[in-house]
Amino acid sequence: MKISSEQIPEIYLQSISLSDANQSYVDWLNDPVINQYLETRFHKQDMGAIKSFIQSMIDNPKEHLFTIRRTHDNHHVGNIKVGGINSTHQIGEVSLFIGDKGVWGQGFATKAIQLISRFSFEELHLRKLVAGAYSPNVGSTKAFLKAGYIQDGILKQHYLLNDKPCDLVQVCMFNSNIEELPTVILN
Repeated sequence: MKISSEQIPEIYLQSISLSDANQSYVDWLNDPVINQYLETRFHKQDMGAIKSFIQSMIDNPKEHLFTIRRTHDNHHVGNIKVGGINSTHQIGEVSLFIGDKGVWGQGFATKAIQLISRFSFEELHLRKLVAGAYSPNVGSTKAFLKAGYIQDGILKQHYLLNDKPCDLVQVCMFNSNIEELPTVILN
């Protein structure tokens, strides 16, 4: 599945496939600058681990993992996921990373968040989307806020970062905000 929008011509989202597992992907997840706030940082990543992860996402109907791609050259720059879906409460969790440092600061995270949020409300019929970031990960929190999310709370000293307690900043968006999001095209 491809998720795109005429209002966001720079990028599109593509359902992940095993063919997306490549050395660049492995390198991203092992780069201490890229993975500093990712839970994958606790284990060295290799091709087998990435393929296993991708297959587990493909096999799980409560997880929807997409590559983030530049439109003009189809270049894979990162991933975004809506997962942890709780159908009873109609809630999903959004997480992402931009692996290609060459596109950092270009707004791709915000745009990807907008696309997956509209998809989640329209196609998955979710009521609320949530996300969280380590408090020093200001870029991630800003991307969600720019996408229309609101701060939902702070879990004090929730994680350990470099062996020191670190707050978790939580953000959310409700389906009542769907009209603020760009219209998506599914292919």
